[in-house]
Amino acid sequence: MDLAFQPYGRPAGTPTERRRRRRTAVLVTGAVVATAVVGSVGVRADTAWFRSLRKPAWYPPDAAFPIAWTALYATIAWASTRALNRAPVSRRATVASTLGRNLVLNAGWTWTFFRARRPGLAVGTALALDASTVSLIRAVGRHDRAAGAALLPYLAWTVFATALTEAIWFRNSD
Repeated sequence: MDLAFQPYGRPAGTPTERRRRRRTAVLVTGAVVATAVVGSVGVRADTAWFRSLRKPAWYPPDAAFPIAWTALYATIAWASTRALNRAPVSRRATVASTLGRNLVLNAGWTWTFFRARRPGLAVGTALALDASTVSLIRAVGRHDRAAGAALLPYLAWTVFATALTEAIWFRNSD
């Protein structure tokens, strides 16, 4: 039996360890779902303001956003849960706080862009989210390389979203 990733030297199959892993999965999934809900409540793509914005030719179809985000949120929850379950006790708080910061920035972009109607400020939020996503990939990857690698599409999407936000800001800065 491989105990390399098991805290306290107990096998993963002990009742205590199984409960901890389930609790971690529930908490992480809950945090990610809460982020998705808070972010989606902030989206106002149907407003006259958003429809009037000049967007680049490479702006994706509206249907792409919920499809992409559903897959990305599922991956964030899976990868973060794996890393937290494999991290030694002394490193779990670091992984959890890195995830928490990332999720706050993730939901914050929506509110900055759509609700505050501040594309320029949203570019700054998006850049912070990009940096936070790199930190999350590193934190997760330290404890589970496959989980860290699984977050690379999330980074690609946030960088794309940053470029898209900047392009919208640039085209509408009158």
